[in-house]
Amino acid sequence: MAIRDLTRRMFLARLGIGAGALGASAVAAACAGTSANEQAAAYQRYKQEHPYPNTAPAAAAPVEGGHLVQAAPQHQGMSADEMDHMHEAGVKAFPAKTQGIGGQPLPYTLDGDVKVFQLTCVATKWEVRPGEWKDVYAYNGTLPGPEIRVTEGDKVRVIVKNELPESTSVHWHGLMTPNSMDGVPYITQPPIKPGETFVYEFVARPAGSHMYHSHHNAMEQVGKGLLGPFIVEPKDKSKYPAFDKEYTMVLNDTLLGFTLNGKSFPATQPLTAKLGEKVLVRFMNEGLMNHPMHLHGMPMRVVAKDGWLLPNPYMCDTLDVAPGDRYDVIIECDNPGAWAFHCHTLSHAESPQGMFGLVTVLIVEDSQRV
Repeated sequence: MAIRDLTRRMFLARLGIGAGALGASAVAAACAGTSANEQAAAYQRYKQEHPYPNTAPAAAAPVEGGHLVQAAPQHQGMSADEMDHMHEAGVKAFPAKTQGIGGQPLPYTLDGDVKVFQLTCVATKWEVRPGEWKDVYAYNGTLPGPEIRVTEGDKVRVIVKNELPESTSVHWHGLMTPNSMDGVPYITQPPIKPGETFVYEFVARPAGSHMYHSHHNAMEQVGKGLLGPFIVEPKDKSKYPAFDKEYTMVLNDTLLGFTLNGKSFPATQPLTAKLGEKVLVRFMNEGLMNHPMHLHGMPMRVVAKDGWLLPNPYMCDTLDVAPGDRYDVIIECDNPGAWAFHCHTLSHAESPQGMFGLVTVLIVEDSQRV
């Protein structure tokens, strides 16, 4: 809670937005001096009055006689001031408070030299944005599922219990497991039926950023939340580029809308760093669409792809992350400020009512600045 409050103050201070900055319009009156949840409620009410498909892929433009037909503007009936106030309300709510945080480290127990993890597949509800709850399938009740983190060469055992109303399995995406542990029903194992338990056991390799997810009715089950990060740290860390802190971004675009670590802006969490720090970001795309992730203000150095270190790292400010891809990037935080960090397929990130979906902010704080 304290971290969220601190980063929110840092973010708003960077933008120069005060408590009463929304002005005196009807939307502003509804939002000024209210909590993030109340701001979000006003945001939702306005969107209901001005429908826009901002949690699903944008529809294709109509075609007549082989020519594109100009569709009516999505902001039709909205004044410039109304549009501006809705955009500002969303930014002021960031990072909005919601229940549940996904991708947290999963504790393990030791059985001799084997690290033992427990995953339970459950049907539950998940708050994607303030007041917006979705029916989900989740590992241990969170979305993404908890982060499994081990070291290259570790012996790993994952005990998976299925409490869903349908069968499932777990595939260890990017990990070099024995064939019997690959998690594909009727090819490498029987499905895990409701009420059953299956034990996966393997040696963690290769090092890098990997994922785990359902491989049974995967379109629905992964889309509803059966996914999580699996990090294998290198045994010899001297070969990996140095960094000061790290973040994981699990991207998704299916039944929950456009989400980053299970949340949609303004409920996404900011990345924070001090001036001069090097930040590692692990991108993981668990969705069905490409997401060109774009950082304002400074470049990213791409150092690994699908867990493998690149022999020739390269610089970019926009990195196209395809379904199933994992990329590791290093950001040298040499430019202070609050910098937008978002998918550059703009229908995944912004509408006439404001930003949503795959949007967050990198805050680079200069300790010398008063």
